[in-house]
Amino acid sequence: MSDQDDDIILSELSDDDLVAQMFDDLYDGLREEIEEGVNILLERGWQPYDILTKALVGGMTIVGNDFRDGILFVPEVLLAANAMKGGMAILKPLLVETGAPRMGKMVIGTVKGDIHDIGKNLVSMMMEGAGFEVVDLGINNAVDKYLDALEAEQPDILGMSALLTTTMPYMKVVIDTMKEKGIREDYIVLVGGAPLNEEFGRAIGADAYCRDAAVAVETAKAFVARKHNRIAARA
Repeated sequence: MSDQDDDIILSELSDDDLVAQMFDDLYDGLREEIEEGVNILLERGWQPYDILTKALVGGMTIVGNDFRDGILFVPEVLLAANAMKGGMAILKPLLVETGAPRMGKMVIGTVKGDIHDIGKNLVSMMMEGAGFEVVDLGINNAVDKYLDALEAEQPDILGMSALLTTTMPYMKVVIDTMKEKGIREDYIVLVGGAPLNEEFGRAIGADAYCRDAAVAVETAKAFVARKHNRIAARA
């Protein structure tokens, strides 16, 4: 932020100017300012869902686009996502109370034998920033842990991450087990990680390979929209 920005008093801004300032604060990774902005909008009578979509998701969309285009890099996006989490911590209980709609739900985790989580964490935060509910299973997940989470959480999407060539084949173990249990078609399966590519994603039976967090968000949105359209068509 510039020196001029340091003099801005958020509470004195109009709603439109405050939302615009929150976009800038998210971009700069300023968690305290985002928390303050969320609280000001709540005090002004904004609905939690409107704050989420118009201020937080709107701001993170800019971050995601610039990450995709190579303008922002991982450390900057992690700072922005951390600021977003500050705002989400305030909004989450209110969103549950009001029964606000969500974009969708995702269970995500790094596969068995792999303890790398920076990429997975980035996807989790960017997905939350896009309005998805995310259940993060952490690292080193065996097939049973994925299956238990699918049964308990009933998500739209299962996301799996791997950073090692030795662990990426385990994704196929999970997908094959889902097929054996007759539940593969119930979920959108997205995979990602440095050693993967589109050909590998197709070969193991995933719905899509996502090369980075920004692509994961775009892909998730597209698949969930298709899923909802199919359900609506059958209704």
